Amino acid sequence: MESKEIKWYSIQTYSGYEILVKTNIEKMIENDPSLKDYIFDVQIPMEETIEERSGKKKVVSRKILPGYVFLKLMYTNDVGYRIRGIRGVSGFVGPNKEPKSLSEAEVLKLGLDNPSADGIELSVGDNVKIVSGALEGFDGKVVECNNATKKAKVSVTMFGRDTTVEVDYIQLTLIG
Repeated sequence: MESKEIKWYSIQTYSGYEILVKTNIEKMIENDPSLKDYIFDVQIPMEETIEERSGKKKVVSRKILPGYVFLKLMYTNDVGYRIRGIRGVSGFVGPNKEPKSLSEAEVLKLGLDNPSADGIELSVGDNVKIVSGALEGFDGKVVECNNATKKAKVSVTMFGRDTTVEVDYIQLTLIG
């Protein structure tokens, strides 16, 4: 199955190997720059949650779908073969382990492409409100932003002290 379209695909990994697989795919692209024409993005969807351990509350990142890594790529048999050969990958998700691309609705639900975040540009010092995720409703101040990855570090007051959390632009709105 060869495709000339750029689509999102999911690969299944062994439990706990998601970050290793993502890192190895990124290293593979770094070592063979021609793969940049085929593999455009590698993501593990994460969410911020608040956990309580030993009476202390802490913000932690948690995988939304453990055991899966998502790739935005133009699928070719060579690219598929190389990805399947990475340690920790058990195969593409699809019938008979043949890759089946994700639907537009699945891509939006997982937050892989953030079309509504494309228009927002943040700067250090901007006042923002978190509008989705575990920290929904918190106000904060941008302390670091990356307009390329559309992620910002925001200082919020939580349990009486300032805490810095990383959130996607799509989760933020500007205040004032």
